Amino acid sequence: MTRRSVVGVMGSGKKKLEDGEWDIAFALGQAIASEDWVLLSGGRKEGVMDAVNAGAEGGLRIGILPNEDETEISEHVDVAIVTGMGNARNNINILSSDVVIACGDGGAGTASEIALALKSKKHVVLLNPSVESRNFFSKIDKSRVHVTNSVKETMKLLINEFKLKPKSQKS
Repeated sequence: MTRRSVVGVMGSGKKKLEDGEWDIAFALGQAIASEDWVLLSGGRKEGVMDAVNAGAEGGLRIGILPNEDETEISEHVDVAIVTGMGNARNNINILSSDVVIACGDGGAGTASEIALALKSKKHVVLLNPSVESRNFFSKIDKSRVHVTNSVKETMKLLINEFKLKPKSQKS
């Protein structure tokens, strides 16, 4: 049996997301779960992390938490890994993911995860980034930064370009 693909989704940890951000992250989670891929996120009960995990109901959802405080865990996470490592946990998020999706622009934490992914030679999908984010990260490693504007476009890229196996092709 082949190992399941792990898709890391990073994004804003703000309690209140911008208009449409929750819906996009939720739909992304649904799409990842529908392919039977493992969803890996920061696991907290706010922002993109909570939305993508809520959407991935029925799939395997792993949350890598920065603190020792278990009250921060999203109720939608199946496996919570409490690290007590603070931002150093970002390295675990990236190295454990086959591909990294940055949902929206996020903040400094998301930017550090994108940079770590590129430094680790991982492909990064920027889903609905600002022009500034797209330009900045593309200058770092144009061959590994991919920009999409919809969940559907992102899923096509994961299957066709990165060869993540869709559920119907699992061996």
